[in-house]
Order: sequence, then C-alpha cells, then structure tokens
Amino acid sequence: VQLAESGGGLVQAGGSLRLSCRPSGFSFDDYYIGWYRQAPGKQRELVAAITSGGRTNYAESVKGRFTISRDNAKNTVYLQMNSLKPEDTAVYYCKLTQRGDYWGQGTQVTVSS
Repeated sequence: VQLAESGGGLVQAGGSLRLSCRPSGFSFDDYYIGWYRQAPGKQRELVAAITSGGRTNYAESVKGRFTISRDNAKNTVYLQMNSLKPEDTAVYYCKLTQRGDYWGQGTQVTVSS
C-alpha cells in the first residue's frame, strides 16, 4: 500500500488549500482514511477522517472550515481547507487504516499571518 499526498504550500491567513491523498495497492472497500497534522514540538493530531461508508468526523478546531471528501472514481481523498489560520501550520499526513495503518510521506502547509 502506498499513499501519494499533494497540495501543500504557503498561503496567507484566510486563504484556502486543497490536499489530495491517493492510495494505491489496497481494496477500496471497508477502509478508514484520516488526515493528521503535526506542528513543530506538538503531537500528531487527527484533523478529519472519512470511512468507506461516507461517515466523516472532524477535530473541533477545524469544524466549519475544513471538509474531507472522496472521489471513488479517482481513488482519491481530499481535504479542502478554507479560512486558514497561522495555527493550522503543520505537516499534514494521510493515513489509511485497512488491516493495518499506512502513512503518507506528509505535505507541508504554512499559513502566514
């Protein structure tokens, strides 16, 4: 299983970014995919997640600003991030859970004030 992430970058506060996570080498049923982030000196935390059934959950700090979605035809999960804040700055990781945990390499998101 491999996860290809993309979409990070530098953006001003109030701006938007969309992250993409494209897993390969797994069965696209009965899975759980989450976006996590880790800021310098902090623990990695869950930002948003989606199940194969379409259920989603979000960290309180991003509710109303971030949206996780999937495109089954493209085998891709997205994290749309709007109204970004400097405290959203972190390395964002995609994780697939399906008979084990598989992590992507991470993508840097930097929000300037």
